Amino acid sequence: MEKTEENNSFKVTGLDQTSMERCQRRWMQIAKPLYGLGRLEDAIIQIAGIMGNEKVSIDKKALIVMCADNGVVEEGVSQTDSSVTAVVTDNFAEGKTSACLMSRRAGVDVFPIDIGVQTKTKVYEDKVAWGTRNMAKGPAMSKKEAQEAIHAGIRAAWRCRELGYQILLTGEMGIGNTTTSSAVVSVLLGKDPKEVTGKGAGLSDEGLLRKQQVIRTAIQRNRPDPQDPLDVLAKVGGLDIGGLAGVFLGGAMYRIPVVMDGFISAAAALVACRIEPKVSDYILPSHLSGEGGMSLVLKELGKEPFLHCGMKLGEGTAAVALMPLLDMALEVYRHMPDFDGIQIEAYQPL
Repeated sequence: MEKTEENNSFKVTGLDQTSMERCQRRWMQIAKPLYGLGRLEDAIIQIAGIMGNEKVSIDKKALIVMCADNGVVEEGVSQTDSSVTAVVTDNFAEGKTSACLMSRRAGVDVFPIDIGVQTKTKVYEDKVAWGTRNMAKGPAMSKKEAQEAIHAGIRAAWRCRELGYQILLTGEMGIGNTTTSSAVVSVLLGKDPKEVTGKGAGLSDEGLLRKQQVIRTAIQRNRPDPQDPLDVLAKVGGLDIGGLAGVFLGGAMYRIPVVMDGFISAAAALVACRIEPKVSDYILPSHLSGEGGMSLVLKELGKEPFLHCGMKLGEGTAAVALMPLLDMALEVYRHMPDFDGIQIEAYQPL
């Protein structure tokens, strides 16, 4: 994916109601029990509204994976150190991650982006900084860096649109990013860190308490303004969160549906929706992750997850796992005969 310039405004319009109504009518005419595919039908209607076309197609799918290091790792908030970020990021380049293997099966193309890994990596680079600073000691990044991270995500969405991708999936790689995500969610939702912080990649009970206290310290020291999502992102967030927020914004700007993965992706979606509330209409949730704050973010965004598998891997794996369900729903939507076609009386709404 080549680096190129993008529209820097966040102009987002509403869903196309006419396309949604036509899509709804098509569902009602298909020879099956009305609303038989439940929320999968709603998802296709939403995508029709996003695309402005009831002839929905998501054959070309892209998983955008934002990779970045987080300075707060030096506080012992993770089971591993930051060197793992670069190792796994390079594995993305070689197709050797869980998300890559699942994507291959689901027909998803994977685009890892080094937005802030602290060493040189093998993946496409749109690096804003060589990792963030330790938010427990001061702001994680400057406001300018936070803005640049968002614009990197918008660029990624723009490039995918130019390449013909019809749906974007969000993923990330960055040791310590459940800590930054919990901090962002804590501030934006006005919750104590204890309410929104989980064990991430395998912390002990003692480690979880330390993680919560580190977040509390970072918030008290930096005093992020909950009314200013960019300030929150800069002071206690991460470059990967900023990049994914940009993907959500870019998807809405360019009328492409964007699939939310787990907690880090949800934190980014929350930032994007606080910047521009209409972005929410362009987001499809995938699953209920095991992190403590996930259900609170989903509730805040008015989203109900499709999958309840207890997944907590990240990388975009849950977003990828949703794709076969949407593909199967679309197969019915496109190819199932209507009631006239099989000469039976249509079901009626009661």
